[in-house]
Formats: sequence, structure tokens, C-alpha cells
Amino acid sequence: MRGSPVRGRFLPMMDPSRLRSIPTRPGCYLFTDAEGEVIYVGKAASLRARLRSYFVSPNQQSAKVRAMLASAEDFDIVVTDSELEALILENNLIKERRPKYNVRLRDDKQYPYICVTVREPFPRVLKVRHSRRDGNRYFGPFADAGALGETLGVLKRLFPYRSCDLVIPDPAERPEPVIERPCLEYFIKRCTAPCVRFIDREGYRAIIDRVILFLEGKHDQVLLGLRSQMDVAAASMDFERAAQLRDQLNAVERVVQRQKITSIRGVDQDVVGLALDDTEACVQIFQVRSGKVVGQDHYLLEAQASEPSEVMLSFVQQYYERATHVPREIILQHDVEDAPVVEQWLGELRGGRVNLLVPRIGEKRRLVELVASNAREKLEQHRLRWMNDAQKTMSALLELQEALGLPDLPSRIECYDISNIQGAAAVGSMVVFAGGKPKNNEYRRFKIKTVEGANDFAMMA
Repeated sequence: MRGSPVRGRFLPMMDPSRLRSIPTRPGCYLFTDAEGEVIYVGKAASLRARLRSYFVSPNQQSAKVRAMLASAEDFDIVVTDSELEALILENNLIKERRPKYNVRLRDDKQYPYICVTVREPFPRVLKVRHSRRDGNRYFGPFADAGALGETLGVLKRLFPYRSCDLVIPDPAERPEPVIERPCLEYFIKRCTAPCVRFIDREGYRAIIDRVILFLEGKHDQVLLGLRSQMDVAAASMDFERAAQLRDQLNAVERVVQRQKITSIRGVDQDVVGLALDDTEACVQIFQVRSGKVVGQDHYLLEAQASEPSEVMLSFVQQYYERATHVPREIILQHDVEDAPVVEQWLGELRGGRVNLLVPRIGEKRRLVELVASNAREKLEQHRLRWMNDAQKTMSALLELQEALGLPDLPSRIECYDISNIQGAAAVGSMVVFAGGKPKNNEYRRFKIKTVEGANDFAMMA
């Protein structure tokens, strides 16, 4: 250790006797800076061996490790009983502490889900911000809110489920209608009007079951069910019902025909590829169900000087920890560290075996390359949008500097406003812009108690 001056000076955390005292058991380690902030979280099968690996010659370290150690002042460890527990703890610590040098999903708290409220007698299909273990069915997360809105629009055109917020009890408990007349959606064939008891619970539940199958990518089962019901309706001379089912069947077929067939094997897979630059990464994921791409999405990650394998592992951990479905097979562009442990963790989430594959040749490799090319395109589009926004921000700051006669560009802008109700209940608000962009975490609201009457100037002072 004495011959490994990571930053040209010796730190207490580099003391050889301290490193020797670290257990060889699995666990997590946390590097902290001078202010005590956690700047990096990692996991290890042997904490002692992993931490020793950081204090070697700088020539043997990546640029990211050198930068992290240049900011680190100390480290702490958390011992676990197994590598699997260490992996789960690492993921939780990264979400909680948001360390600077870890790869993290951007805006990970904002990704929405589709929720099918199957616990209700007449379920609804909703957009929600979080998935919960409450007995309802969740699908997602969706990185693109526009794609989620498009999916909901397609579902509403295909399946006549209700979109209202009415509380509709079980007919066995309360058989009378909830309202007297159905709304417009019933007359345009977008709802079956359970609110006025035009459909029973079993019939409505059949519609919701088809919605769930569609969201799961089991389109063949949806088509088979619709075709069977259409034949039954036609045989019983209910031609109006048969015509409705025929139109619904044709609409579903048009949607399904637009999906690309990727494999002659009817397997469920996720295919993950990435593109990486010096500061960020874009990961693209294709959801393949029964050999067809039924969904795709991309995610941006903060990845300062990170290796592709590290980005891939971080994405797998953070994405599937909150995903509502884990397929049997996940095809990756790059190998990940501790793959058997990750497979064990994914298997526990799925409730069955999960295989991580990194294909080198063949059909699966071509599919991975297709996904990676999509990731590169998305990253380039994001970079161009960022450059365009940066130019607009700089232009606005220059214009403001000129208008106000400022010697320099305004780096921080604070805006205040006063509001009161005829001189009472006065409050003030502050919004902050730094570098031309809103800084929401510094917004403030103040209760003003020292000024009487409606005097905005005195309140501002």
C-alpha cells in the first residue's frame, strides 16, 4: 500500500492495517468525500480483495476510478450473508444515496406504468406513477410518456372498457344501475356501459382479460378468443354482436401485423443494447413475445467515463428491480460482472429460471446489433436536442445581459412574488434559475407575518 500513492498523499482509508482488518465476506462498500457524501457504491464477493484492488498504481486504473479516488476521503462497508444480498443492497443504496460516480437511470422516479385495476368489480385501465403490490396488474415502466399515451389510445380503440371514475359495485351486492343513462362513449362503441348494467360482470371481465393478454404480448390468444366469440354470436343469430366482434378482430389484426417477426421460435425475450459517450449512455430494450417485437423503449443513464459492461449491469439491476415482467431469456450486448448472481436475483423476481445471454454470432447477435443501432440513433438525437436547447439558453442569457446592462452573464436568477387576500394571509414565493435552467429543489414559499396590510414592497423587503 505504501507504494500506491493514488493521489500523491496518504489517506487514513489507505492504511494497510485497516485494509487487512476488512472481512473477506460478501457485502457493499461506500466511498465518501470530504463532506461525508456518498460518491460511489459497489458490491463484492470479498470486500477485502475488492477494496485492495482500488489502491494499486494509477496506471492500472480506469479514468473513472482515478477521478472517484481523487474525491474520496473515506470508505465504509456493509457485510451481507451472500452475494445475492449484496447485489440487492447495492441497488437499494444507489437509489437512496444517488452517488455521483455510479451509473444511474435519469429521472428514474418519473417513469409511468399502466395499471389494470383487477381488484375492482369492473376494472379500469389507468396511467399511474408507481407500481404497488396491491393485487392489481401493472405493466411497464414506460420511459416515453408519449408511447404510453399511444398504447392507451390503441387499447381504448380495440377494447370497449370503461374510462370513467365511477364506483360501480358488484351486481350481486347492488344490482340497480349507478346512473340513469350511459355516456357518449357507449353510443360510439367505446364502452359497454356497466354503469347502467348493460353488461354483466363476467362479460366485462372477458374484455379486461383480453386487455391483459394484449399488454402481455399474447396477441394470438386475443385473436383466438375474439374469433371464437364471433363464431358463437353468429351461430346464435346475434348478428349485431358478431359484427362488433368482427370489427374488433380486424382492428387487433391490423395492429399485430405491424409488428416485426424476429424469430421462428415462439419465445419471450428482452433484447438490450446500448450506446455510450463520455458522460452518458442510452440503453435500448426490445420486448419480444412469442417471436415478435411487441414493445420497445430507451432509457438515458448518467455514465461518467463508464465501461459498457458496467453500464449494462447497472441498467439490468435498476430496470428489472422495478419492471412488472421478467422474461425467461434476456439477451445482452455486453457481458456483466457476476452473471450467475444476477441470474439468481432475476430468477427470484420472476419466480422461475432466467438466462442472461451474450450472443457472438447468429440470429440473436444480429438482433442485438439492431437494438444497439437504435440506441446509437436515440443517443445522437438526444445530443442534438441538448445542443439546440443549450444554444437557446445561451441566447436568452445574452439577451437578458444586454437588456439589463450586466457586466457578465447572469449565472443565478431569483424571482419573487407576493400574494395576499386583502392584506391578510400574505405569502411570498421564490423561483431560482441557475445557468438559465430552473432549479426546482431551491424553490421556496414563505409565510409573511411581519407586515400588516397590502404592502408588497414592505413584504418584499
